[in-house]
Amino acid sequence: MGMNLSSSSRRRGKRGRRAAMSEINVTPLVDVMLVLLIIFMVTVTLPAVGVPVELPESRAAPVEEKPDQITITVDRQGTIYIEEDPVPPGGLPAALEALQRGGEPPLVVLRGDRSLDYGRVMQVMGELGRAGFTSISLVTDGSVTPP
Repeated sequence: MGMNLSSSSRRRGKRGRRAAMSEINVTPLVDVMLVLLIIFMVTVTLPAVGVPVELPESRAAPVEEKPDQITITVDRQGTIYIEEDPVPPGGLPAALEALQRGGEPPLVVLRGDRSLDYGRVMQVMGELGRAGFTSISLVTDGSVTPP
C-alpha cells in the first residue's frame, strides 16, 4: 500500500504553474460600480429646475416627479418662469396656450418663493385654471416642526 508521492507531486507542481487562473478578480468591478453609484446619487439630488427660489416649509408628503410635468416658478421679484424660460409681464396666458398639447393637460408643479405675496401665487394659479390645467402641485421644502 505504499504510494510514490514524489513523482505525483512533481507532475502536479509542473501542471499547477502553467495552468490558467480560474479565479475572477472582482475589485475593478466593485470600483466601477461604486463610481457609478456616486454619479447616480449626485445627479439625482440635483434640483430639477435651475431657477433659484427659497421655498416655504411644510410637512407635506413629497410629490413624485413625472417626465411630462411642467414646472412653473415665481421668484422673489415676482417673475414667472416656465421651466427655466422667463415669461414676459402679461404673457402668461399666451405661454400657457403654447403648452397645450391636446388631450389631457400635464401635471403642473408650482414653485413660489416664500417672500411672495399670497395674491401673486393665486394670480398664477388662477391663470393656470383658466388655461385648463387642473392638476397643480405646490412645491415646498421639508420641515420637521409643526406650525
